[in-house]
Amino acid sequence: MSGIRLRLPATSANVGPGFDALALALKLYLEIEAHPAAETSIRASGRNADVCSALENNLLVETYRKTLAGAGRPFAPLAITMRNEIPLGMGCGSSAAVLLAGVALAAHVGKLGWDREQILTEAARLEGHPDNVAACWMGGFAASATCGDRLRAVTLTPPAAWRAVLVLPERPLATAVSRAILPDRYGRSDVVANLQSVALLTLAFATGRGDLIADAMRDRLHQPYRAKECPLLPTLLPLAGEAGILGVALSGAGPGVLLLAESERVAAGAEHRVRAAAAGTGVDAGLAAMGIEILICGLENTATRLETI
Repeated sequence: MSGIRLRLPATSANVGPGFDALALALKLYLEIEAHPAAETSIRASGRNADVCSALENNLLVETYRKTLAGAGRPFAPLAITMRNEIPLGMGCGSSAAVLLAGVALAAHVGKLGWDREQILTEAARLEGHPDNVAACWMGGFAASATCGDRLRAVTLTPPAAWRAVLVLPERPLATAVSRAILPDRYGRSDVVANLQSVALLTLAFATGRGDLIADAMRDRLHQPYRAKECPLLPTLLPLAGEAGILGVALSGAGPGVLLLAESERVAAGAEHRVRAAAAGTGVDAGLAAMGIEILICGLENTATRLETI
């Protein structure tokens, strides 16, 4: 049996109002190479290498195992080498990348005959929502919807000059905790406002209208409720629409925050503006700003790379 190599990008989901529907692929990667072996092993490097290499409670291994079992195939041990650039627990799509990798490994090793659409659909089922996996698998600015037992997704290419600035606090936030904060019901005015924002945001990306992004990223379904657990969001929202920062939104379920910059030059100058904004809002925010990490990356417009070796 041949080996397999994967390169999966980070993602920033929701992009403001597109709750569980929109996501953006980023040029930070989880790279995996796997070969048949007598026993399963993982050699990891990069971010959180200790977590990635642990065999116990490993999401990659468990997804691979469960997907094989669900298809009636026996577990086959793999020697896995990986390099990870995606922050864990920060709303950057780390779980989506791992789920896709686990499903893709199972489809290859188990000779399931699945095409890329089937791999994506199964990963979305495991994730419980399609936004991150669609952007990770397809690249670009992706819109997705679960239609019965099918996943429908389409992607478009944002302007090449735009950059992502990720602002990450020291402490991660579990997606389950962040989702539990949200209400069960919403008023009509909030839903209508978000529908308008999603429509405007999608066309702003499609046409390169950076001047619309700040308003189009406004959200009333999840960000107001998550702000208490993600204090960087209300701190940085006033930067939206100023000095080339096109928009500001929570990255996925948080606690990281996405700033969309109109150029590499604007992105490079964002660190000073971010730290000044955080430090100027009070003692607690100032202390938090000392521990934040800022990552600048391009937008990934190509699909996940998958090749046999």
